[in-house]
Amino acid sequence: MTTVKQFAFNPFQVNTYILHDSTGECAIIDPGMNDPLEEEEFSSYIKAQGLKPVLLLNTHTHIDHIAGNDYVQKTYHLPLHAHVESEVFLRDAMTHATIFGINLKQVTPIKHFLSEGGQIAFGKTILQVLYTPGHAAGSVCFYVPESNFVISGDVLFYQSIGRTDLATGDYDLLQESIWKKLFTLPDSTLVYPGHGRHTTIGAEKSDNPFVAIGHDELY
Repeated sequence: MTTVKQFAFNPFQVNTYILHDSTGECAIIDPGMNDPLEEEEFSSYIKAQGLKPVLLLNTHTHIDHIAGNDYVQKTYHLPLHAHVESEVFLRDAMTHATIFGINLKQVTPIKHFLSEGGQIAFGKTILQVLYTPGHAAGSVCFYVPESNFVISGDVLFYQSIGRTDLATGDYDLLQESIWKKLFTLPDSTLVYPGHGRHTTIGAEKSDNPFVAIGHDELY
């Protein structure tokens, strides 16, 4: 089984995840650390658990989700994995960091590109890559069927969905991503989103006011 450790970092309270299994290897998803205290909290967990970081992943590259990329890259010497379409947001990341009060020292480039249907592994854990645009270009989710959870980024939240009024946002496309990629997962699948509390696929199919109604005809 894969353990999911969740932190909430930076002014946007982005959920940063450390996934680890019995091998001690771990994957870091959307590091949002924005100051030395957050960096210490993050690294202290890794040290206390005796973990070996081997993967750095972004669900997408909005500024709140990449604030800690540089720290992780320099501390653990990990290249960044993200979707190629996410590069568009990295070009203006320093400007956005200044506007939104994020302490971004350097933009970490994408070294390995993720794509729909791909798999990425650490220890005994395999993450399936789901391409889920609509909130932002290059958005992906990470599904771990053996442990029955999905890291959904800013695609699907408890009783909500990602905003679509930012650059590259598309409401219809986001709904389609959720209906065809996430709502086809088992109802019992735990959903760990980019902000806020976790939920389940079944709960959101039944009660989410943005996507629950009318999804049946799409799959």
